[in-house]
Amino acid sequence: MSDAVEFVDSTSIHVRGGRGGNGAASMRREKHVPRGGPDGGNGGRGGDVVLEAQRGQASLLDISRRPHRRGDDGGHGSSQRKSGADGDDTVVTVPIGTVVRTTDGRILADLTRHAQQFVVAEGGRGGRGNAAFANRHRRVPRFAEYGEEVEEYTLRLDLKVIADVGLVGFPSAGKSSLVSRLSAARPRIEAWPFTTLTPHLGVMRAGDHADGSPIDVVLADVPGLVEGASDGKGLGHRFLRHVERCRVLLHVLDTSPFDPGRDPISDLEVLRAELVAHDPALAERVEVVALNKVDVPDGAAMAEMVRSELESRGYEVFEVSAVSGAGLDALRYRLGDLVAAARAGDPEATDDGGEAPIVITLDDHGPAYRIGRDPSGVLAVVGRQVERWVQMLPVNNPDAARYLQGRLRRAGVVRALVKAGARSGDDVVIGDMLFEFEPELDDLPPDERAEILAGEFDDADPDDVVGRIEVAEATDDPMADGEAPDDGLHEGAPDDEGSDNVDPDAAATVPADRED
Repeated sequence: MSDAVEFVDSTSIHVRGGRGGNGAASMRREKHVPRGGPDGGNGGRGGDVVLEAQRGQASLLDISRRPHRRGDDGGHGSSQRKSGADGDDTVVTVPIGTVVRTTDGRILADLTRHAQQFVVAEGGRGGRGNAAFANRHRRVPRFAEYGEEVEEYTLRLDLKVIADVGLVGFPSAGKSSLVSRLSAARPRIEAWPFTTLTPHLGVMRAGDHADGSPIDVVLADVPGLVEGASDGKGLGHRFLRHVERCRVLLHVLDTSPFDPGRDPISDLEVLRAELVAHDPALAERVEVVALNKVDVPDGAAMAEMVRSELESRGYEVFEVSAVSGAGLDALRYRLGDLVAAARAGDPEATDDGGEAPIVITLDDHGPAYRIGRDPSGVLAVVGRQVERWVQMLPVNNPDAARYLQGRLRRAGVVRALVKAGARSGDDVVIGDMLFEFEPELDDLPPDERAEILAGEFDDADPDDVVGRIEVAEATDDPMADGEAPDDGLHEGAPDDEGSDNVDPDAAATVPADRED
């Protein structure tokens, strides 16, 4: 099987969390227990879909072959307050260095540590059974919630190889040969360009630290670059992204190229230009030059000619041969020193398996809901939480509909709809449901409320009851000032607009002709 089939560094994944289980609506039925009351249990939560970075995985091949991943559904609740089982999470392993993006390119997570996890699709909430809705005002609820429905998402996974040293160079410059001599990696080596089509990693022992611990360096054999790679030529975009995470760049220059019009200095200029065009931050990386193929007489002569010019430009130059092994020890230990220094300056960047936060970019969700008009001109309430309330409740049940109306009032949705122009009898869309709007009197603007109330009075009505309005003195009675006792069922305080605030210190008056 070819490298192109075995190695996949970019793929799509379609994920969906498990659906929440339904709550149960049941009544306790036992011998000698009359009117046992509601005892429906809650539904279980749906399972999540989780991405987990694993050190032993090197490709996204498995995901590309099975791109659809689902969390398990939650179990349904049952009588005797038995809750449904939670759905199992689906854990999908990915290589370290995997970047998770939305289809429009926004980064959600960057998994750079072993065993780091990121939830790409949450499971749905389990619906509450009717026992959860029982209180002193609603003693026998006859409804329960459905489990939350969840959406399917399509995400993009891109792998950026994590290595200490990235070997970059033109095709056939000898990068794979160097990696095979410096490490135990065995990349494919042939005598023609673009033999390497996928990155290869190798671990190189490069000396010891001051405390005697070994310095192990990860080398990345990146496929050959050509002029125009930053614009996609020669699969440049796929190749260049594997260099982004390398601490040290090793430019492997061919001192005996096939093309007579090339030389190491012009090759280096082209390579650096393509790297900077792809990511300007690469210009700040530590760079080392390896003049390869000095075992060939023409190569040795070319290396002697260009070495002083490269050093005058500030590059550290090593003359090496991947065939004979000349100069490799000096290169090996110098790379070890540079990597150790880079690690010391950025200790959090090492893949030590420790706990570290995942880099996540979150949306600014803004308000909990928005009110606008759909293409047909009908008012619509858009918001995940409000839509979830509607989806999970059996709104055809009168008790459930009354409960939903209270939730919408407490959340300020009813008042917001009135401000948006909704009036009695108008259609309102929430989620997949169409409702007929019936606002409460207190939610209407003061002028409209006064107009409605004015129609309720008739001075000529003989049954009209006339009485004196009095303001009671302050007492310890919680009902004295017109406020209900705190029973934990507040409808939510209205805003200033449309509220009827009474000043208790002001004397109440009535027209003289109405007094007894």
